[in-house]
Amino acid sequence: MLEAKMAAELVEAKNMVMSFRVSDLQMLLGFVGRSKSGLKHELVTRALQLVQFDCSPELFKKIREIYETRYAKLSEVGQLPPPLQQTPQQQHRPPADALSIHSSYDRSNPVTRTALSSPNIDYPSLYGKYLNGLGRLPVKPVKPEVRLVKLPFYTILDELLKPTELVPQNNEKLQESPCVFALTPRQVELIRNSRELQPGVRSVQVVLRICYTDTTCPQEDQYPPNIAVKVNHSYCSVPGYYPSNKPGVEPKRPCRPINLTHLMYLSSATNRITVIWGNYGKSYSVGLFLVRQMTSAELLQRLKTIGIKHPELCKALVKEKLRLDPESEIATTGVRVSLICPLVKMRLSVPCRAETCAHLQCFDAVFYLQMNEKKPTWMCPVCDKPATYDQLMIDGLLSKILTECEDADEIEYLVDGSWCPIKAEKERSYSPQCPILVVGGSTGGTSDVNGVPPPAPSVENGKAPADVVDLTLDSSSSEEEEEDEEEEDEDEDGGPKRKLPCLYKNGLASAC
Repeated sequence: MLEAKMAAELVEAKNMVMSFRVSDLQMLLGFVGRSKSGLKHELVTRALQLVQFDCSPELFKKIREIYETRYAKLSEVGQLPPPLQQTPQQQHRPPADALSIHSSYDRSNPVTRTALSSPNIDYPSLYGKYLNGLGRLPVKPVKPEVRLVKLPFYTILDELLKPTELVPQNNEKLQESPCVFALTPRQVELIRNSRELQPGVRSVQVVLRICYTDTTCPQEDQYPPNIAVKVNHSYCSVPGYYPSNKPGVEPKRPCRPINLTHLMYLSSATNRITVIWGNYGKSYSVGLFLVRQMTSAELLQRLKTIGIKHPELCKALVKEKLRLDPESEIATTGVRVSLICPLVKMRLSVPCRAETCAHLQCFDAVFYLQMNEKKPTWMCPVCDKPATYDQLMIDGLLSKILTECEDADEIEYLVDGSWCPIKAEKERSYSPQCPILVVGGSTGGTSDVNGVPPPAPSVENGKAPADVVDLTLDSSSSEEEEEDEEEEDEDEDGGPKRKLPCLYKNGLASAC
């Protein structure tokens, strides 16, 4: 009994759809967010597939509403449709009362039904074979819908218009595609009660997103050429191009959701949106969404709440990285990790990295989110691979190390998961690498920095030992020495030997 009732409703809905005009079909398809472009037989096929595979009470109600509205207008002007001519086979069928009709259908309505047959359309070949007296559509794979990538800074509250393909209406390069919709009272209330991110920009927005018509994977936002958006007779601003400093490189355009809220009627009035675009062969789809825009501070707080990786898990990851590979001839005893963020060259405050990254080096989540808020790229600054927000995690072990190690900018992880600080190069350069001798003084002797005199130099062939020369002196000092040597040679040749001036008076010299 239930199957007979559903079959009767299906037949009745199909009959009403097949009697629709183009405008009625477009209204029905627009109600469910499907494409309204194409010839009449394409619209009929699309609508019948909708009835066959999406048997919802709301859809049946809309079909009856369109059908009764149209023929009610015809009955008022006296243009009733011709009565349905019954065939001999139809005359032997049971009366209509024998079939159970949907309870919400008003059988007392005096609207006369139209003939459903048409000489121009071969419905049996269009709908396939008949099964148990019911016209059945051919089994066709449902075309997958276009999906858009998830944007971390936008939380979708409602889908106002599913991604719909922009279909050119003629052969002109510049095309216009209109869209009409109205906000519900709840949506209007959400927008009005939302906080302001900046003057004139609220956190709850109606945004327009455009992408390529590709159903293989989620699509990123991509604008068509010559794009312009008009909202209720006013043009909406679209992000411009980034200037390019490299010669011969075309400037790039940041493709982001377009905020339409400030130009819309925040009431039950109908809003009209027109997308103007260039038709140059590629296919694009547009969608309308009610979203809540997030800030980098809100995303950071969410990451701190759900994205912290336990220190023990991070320690196990370090051990895994440094585990001895029996097939490798090189054994890794440690790995260095910098405590300086590669983005801003400052000490890390919230160390994070993507779960998909193979390295242990972290970057600062605060600056990473702020940079992607201004210019979203979501690329790891360490390995230059994708690092989306959903893949980010805070390194609990490195966060603990940052609080315990405040006097070092670099650490080294060891094979057992422990760590040790590494002093900066500046600090190590202060410690002498070789003994430093003090040359000169009142006694004429020398001593090292600890005040201990060095062993007496040996005397060879009755000559005094050579003076100690500091190799760290600049070139000017070397030049002065050469001039003094030349003067000494001249004195040896032509005059009494001249006493050399002391190069080091109470100073330091390297013993290396």
